[in-house]
Amino acid sequence: MTVEPDVDPGPDPGVKARRPGPTTRTRVTELSAGAEMPREDRIATEEPLELRLAWPGVAARRIWVTMRTPGSDFELAAGYALAEGLIPSAGLRTVAYCTDADLTPEQEFNVVTLTLAAAPSRDPGHRHGSYGAGSACGVCGKDSIAEVLDVPHAAPWTGALPTPDVVRRLPGLLREQQTTFTRTGGVHAAGLFTEDGDCLAIREDVGRHNAVDKVVGSRFLASASPASACLVISGRAGFELVQKAVATGMGSLVAVGAPTSLSVQLARESGLALFGFVSADRCVRYT
Repeated sequence: MTVEPDVDPGPDPGVKARRPGPTTRTRVTELSAGAEMPREDRIATEEPLELRLAWPGVAARRIWVTMRTPGSDFELAAGYALAEGLIPSAGLRTVAYCTDADLTPEQEFNVVTLTLAAAPSRDPGHRHGSYGAGSACGVCGKDSIAEVLDVPHAAPWTGALPTPDVVRRLPGLLREQQTTFTRTGGVHAAGLFTEDGDCLAIREDVGRHNAVDKVVGSRFLASASPASACLVISGRAGFELVQKAVATGMGSLVAVGAPTSLSVQLARESGLALFGFVSADRCVRYT
């Protein structure tokens, strides 16, 4: 597999390409009791990312559009395709920003093409089509309820799981490395940890599901198994996040917030250990 560098290639004569960053400067006015203070602030960047899929004999076509925090775009694309069961056993050939001549400078770093080594494991036209999605929903665009519940399953986790003491420590370990959140207060985070609480990878994004895709994709593109003893998320454990944990072979999902009825049902049916309301003082195990 070839991964073209996910870095700013520098200016190209005649083209004013702009590589968006994870934060954006803005002017604000801070209002307090009896005082107004103009100042500069940092906010989380949110821009669209279009994912295109190609394989031998089939030209690249759009399968997904999401709003995301720029950065780790190749990881996001690969993690999404992996969680959706689209990557065949033959794997990926290339991951790259699209270079179509008709792209505007604003689009140049907002379109990623995955080229598969063989036809996708699932029909992306049937499951996805050219749909858009917000930064908060990982199941937008599915054709029906049956399609939503048709979840790819990786091989079940057979390794050790974190003890309750480790589980309660994990959100704090995640928070320590949420650098973009520290600067903006406007992004979610996801992290992969071993059963002993050792960090394997952490990524941030305005979308909960995007953060998970990025962290999964980071392992996949590094030729490492994305499955880990524990996936930790900074928000609630909705269905779409349990879906991604199941599809990528996680042993457990640890959430700072609450799960939903459907997420608990899927976790129980899939053998995923699901923890909610996790803090340094307590946690609740649902499965």
